Amino acid sequence: MLSPKEINKSKRITKVVEKKSDSFDELKFISELGKSLLAVLQPKAINQIVATSLQKITKSASCAVVIYTDENGLIGSSVNEFGEKIEDDLNTANIKSWLAMQPNSISFWQEEVGDFFLNQTKKTEYISPLLISEEVRGAIVVEFDEKYKCSEKIRRLIEAVAQITSISASRSMGYGKVLTESINIARKEQQVFTDSVLDSLPVSLYVVDREFRVVAWNRHREVGVLGLPREEVIGRNIFDFLTKQPRAKLVREFERAFQTGEIERIEQHTIENDGTTRHWLVSKVPMRDRKTNEVTHVITVGEDITMRVDAMRAVTRAEKLAAVGRLAAGVVHEINNPLATISACAEALELRVSEGVFGDSEEIIDLREYLGLIRSEAFRCKSITNGLLDFSRVRSGNRVPLDISDVLKSSARLLSHQKRGDNIDISVEVPSKLLLVSADEGQIQQAVIALATNAIDSMPNGGELILRAYAEKNRVVVEVKDTGIGISSDNLPKIFEPFFTTKEVGKGTGLGLAVCYGIITEHGGRLSVRSTPEIGTTFTMFLPIKS
Repeated sequence: MLSPKEINKSKRITKVVEKKSDSFDELKFISELGKSLLAVLQPKAINQIVATSLQKITKSASCAVVIYTDENGLIGSSVNEFGEKIEDDLNTANIKSWLAMQPNSISFWQEEVGDFFLNQTKKTEYISPLLISEEVRGAIVVEFDEKYKCSEKIRRLIEAVAQITSISASRSMGYGKVLTESINIARKEQQVFTDSVLDSLPVSLYVVDREFRVVAWNRHREVGVLGLPREEVIGRNIFDFLTKQPRAKLVREFERAFQTGEIERIEQHTIENDGTTRHWLVSKVPMRDRKTNEVTHVITVGEDITMRVDAMRAVTRAEKLAAVGRLAAGVVHEINNPLATISACAEALELRVSEGVFGDSEEIIDLREYLGLIRSEAFRCKSITNGLLDFSRVRSGNRVPLDISDVLKSSARLLSHQKRGDNIDISVEVPSKLLLVSADEGQIQQAVIALATNAIDSMPNGGELILRAYAEKNRVVVEVKDTGIGISSDNLPKIFEPFFTTKEVGKGTGLGLAVCYGIITEHGGRLSVRSTPEIGTTFTMFLPIKS
């Protein structure tokens, strides 16, 4: 048998072995926990791993880990005595208040009633704060049925776990911050790229929500006709800016897009301040929410199709002129012959009436009047047929280097001698030197005088007629401008069509502007018009310079 001394020695050896064994188990647990946390970057996952592992080794009644992050606020995880996750068991209000007080970083006891759990039935809580970036931003809370169960060894273990958790949480929050910054940078870069794409489109584009607030506004809307900077319109009501179209009409268009969800294309035109007509193809494109499939926004794309419309009308006008020319070439001579006969017969009868061949009866007065009408109307028909002949002729003319300044000055002199209108001031604005064009002087002067005559007729109460010329790039621009009654927007598209006239019956054939258009076109140029009712009209000729 062992002596008492030997028995005591054996007990001391056993305690040392047990103590070493306990220390080994603690080190092993801390090592494995540290390895587990190395691969985790999300605070929620860190909390769950620590709470579950710590409850298991301490055999506590419950264990919770809470961390406060700038990105997501308070994040917590807790498990019960069976290692099961406890949902919504943390008193987040008390935890936030506790953290806001910046508690001491030293662990402490809370006996009898705790503050961290909602369903508090245990007697003791041991709390170990988590020091992250030199600031208490979380805590490990371990509950025990009895205080004695939280021995010094357990408390030491909790402290070690708190240090590991603080390090992992700090690393996680640093990663989260970098990730958030990277995401924000990527989003900004994507937004800049998207804005660049929208700004590069050769169309005007804006987007409105269901409250008609502007949420996108591309560069062409900034520098276009409206000319409003993006920062001044984003977030404001679109009807504060779109004033060229009736508001009720625009509201109906937007509401149709929101209700039907169908793309709608609308052609419209606007009259600019200088009287120029611009044509637009406006597309309303509904944008749907990916989840609900509800139309949340409407994209409006406006494309300036003025050049396309003008080109189509020019082709149509040229086709009409060609058709009239072919018709004139075939029938004008046949019409002129009977007209000449009618005129000659009317003049012969008028002569016989004046000689008294028909006596002095009362009917002689009516006969004289009728013969005068026959003769005047026959001459009017002849002027129309002569106009038609202009379409059938090839206007090659005598093309020579021509100074348009001389043409405008001579045209102004001819107009002033005609004394066609009262109180008309005629002025000529030309530079001292103007590039030459290759043209037939007679034909160009015919076009200028025809345009100027129409301008004078549009100013029955007097006004100002300006004949202007200037060089622009590779062409000479000639303007015939008046301050007359103007032309309505409905008539502008038809102004160069043969036989179209706004003058009273008998005062115009509707061929003058069509002839002018043909002359300028055959010189390789272009004739356009802009007009504002009650303000005036400007006809513009673009003639290529002599090469």
